[in-house]
Amino acid sequence: MSTSTTTADTPGSPLPVVSYSPLTLSIPGRPVDLQVRVSAPETGTDLPVILLSHGQGPSNNLSSLNGYAPLVNFWAAHGFVVIQPTHLTSRTLSHLVADAAGAPFFWRSRSEDMSHILDRLGEIEKAVPLLGGRIDHAKIAVAGHSFGGFTSSLLLGARVTDDGEEVSLLEPRIKAGVLLAAPGRGDVINGPMADMLPVFRTIDFSTMTTPALVVAGDEDDSRHFTDMGPDWHADPYTLAPGPKALLTLFGAGHALGGIPGYDVAETTDESPERVAAVGSLTSAYLRSQLHPGDNTWQTAREALPAGPDPVGRIEAK
Repeated sequence: MSTSTTTADTPGSPLPVVSYSPLTLSIPGRPVDLQVRVSAPETGTDLPVILLSHGQGPSNNLSSLNGYAPLVNFWAAHGFVVIQPTHLTSRTLSHLVADAAGAPFFWRSRSEDMSHILDRLGEIEKAVPLLGGRIDHAKIAVAGHSFGGFTSSLLLGARVTDDGEEVSLLEPRIKAGVLLAAPGRGDVINGPMADMLPVFRTIDFSTMTTPALVVAGDEDDSRHFTDMGPDWHADPYTLAPGPKALLTLFGAGHALGGIPGYDVAETTDESPERVAAVGSLTSAYLRSQLHPGDNTWQTAREALPAGPDPVGRIEAK
């Protein structure tokens, strides 16, 4: 267990963060145990939960419970319990699960990991030192970056077709979500990944009714999937029904300034200021979604264009 501090500009002073890992859950039928990291503020009660689904960058260790420290530290310091699973897609597990059913992308298992965590949230709460009795089990959000954004889209209600059968992995216990550089619609996928992940071609956002904030970089041109350009990452907002919000970050690439980790190879647009803005704005959005009557998100929206050099723009429906 480790303790760290961080700073940010959301209401209230940031709190010291406790982080506990690995916490191991044995899941029947899963080829390896599910390991998670749990990070939380050192004090506070009735804490909401963010389930964070990692992406699939080139670094060996970030696609696991060990990634996304910039966001995790921020969210936990501002009153959230953040739970990070190591999905079966993680490079840290590739030598163990190469021949398992669903390999190598395990798109269905990724979503199922989150439901398993919620099924055993009470067990997790008791196992983590200093956390027992402090979680509000009714206030659950999901967030995901890149492939994790696809995972989160399914949990929020988007559907796909697999072998001719429509698949819904909607998790009703999740009340809100944040999609970070998530994949867009499937009919424009024509890059080299098209044949590797055919299920991506079938995604239907019209059923994604859970409230969500979509975060997209205006320089995130994911040619390995599509030649549509950066607008592709706004599709989960454009094609889903409301209530939804879209945060477009100016000058941001796929790493959104560096959210996967500090000083990592896949960040082509390194900007600590942009990462801080992502943390602050996503925290404000989830705070207001999970706490009825909270106006943090409205305040953040109004403040964004007021500065001399705004990091992005927000629209909503």
